[in-house]
Amino acid sequence: MAESNYRPTKFAVIGAGPVGGVVAAFLAKGGYEVTLCDVVPELLAPALDPGIILEGVDNLQAQVARTTTRIDDLLKDPPEVIFVTVKATALPLIASALEGFVAEGRYVISWQNGIDTEQELAQHLGTKAVMRGVVNFGCVPLGPARIRLAFHHRPHYLQELDPASRDAAIGICKVLTECGLDTKHSEQITDMVWRKTVLNACMNPICAVTGMTMVEIINDPITFNLVDSLIKEGIAVARANEFALGSGYYPYAISYIKNAGNHKPSMLQDIEAKRRTEIDYINGKIIKYGAQAGIATPYNSMIRGLVKALEPK
Repeated sequence: MAESNYRPTKFAVIGAGPVGGVVAAFLAKGGYEVTLCDVVPELLAPALDPGIILEGVDNLQAQVARTTTRIDDLLKDPPEVIFVTVKATALPLIASALEGFVAEGRYVISWQNGIDTEQELAQHLGTKAVMRGVVNFGCVPLGPARIRLAFHHRPHYLQELDPASRDAAIGICKVLTECGLDTKHSEQITDMVWRKTVLNACMNPICAVTGMTMVEIINDPITFNLVDSLIKEGIAVARANEFALGSGYYPYAISYIKNAGNHKPSMLQDIEAKRRTEIDYINGKIIKYGAQAGIATPYNSMIRGLVKALEPK
């Protein structure tokens, strides 16, 4: 990893769900000052005592320094780096609340699923303050501040939106790696976002609509055929928009999903908990980019429609 002069020590994580809990736990375990922020107080209390507990492929327990239910509290004693780990649907509200945070040496990282989440932040905060991560772990909530890591395919990736922030991005990668959350600096983060989103777009919504786990979807020839069609459609849209997935992406995607764990992905968890899903930032973006390039997206349009129909329920 390239050298960097940027060495942050104070972090905040907005979103105390499984993804945010994992980041906060690793940073806290690494000795960094971490503030965990969420609108749901019940999610926060155990993060202070006994601490966030991770089990599964990684096992650790770590206490955050403080918690808050208000983003405004973060601005009183600002951290250097804020990880945004909430569902993409909450982004416009959070981006707006963070406008007062922007200053030299402070950065906001979209550590989320979905396409163009970093652009949503940059609209409010400017490109210099914003970075994008691609996360390669799968986690399931077992309770407040208690998370099971179903898989952890290190490394994760991070890139700045503005070349002026490159040194800071490399410094943040170094901190995360030393904490055990191995993260590499990337020069092709948008391509990586598309590589991951095509995988999310083929499995997540089908599980959400059917109530089946990932393994059940793979083992059923009818649902697997739908997964295959969604992958091919996603690849066509990505390539039409000149995103580089790599020459062997299709066999890679099939191999990846065949090794999917026997767990419920986040979109099914959202439907079961009667929460809004991130379908608009996943399949919805594939539909949008398809229209932009003149590519029909019947499979993505159908599955997005079905998930949207379930949301009000």
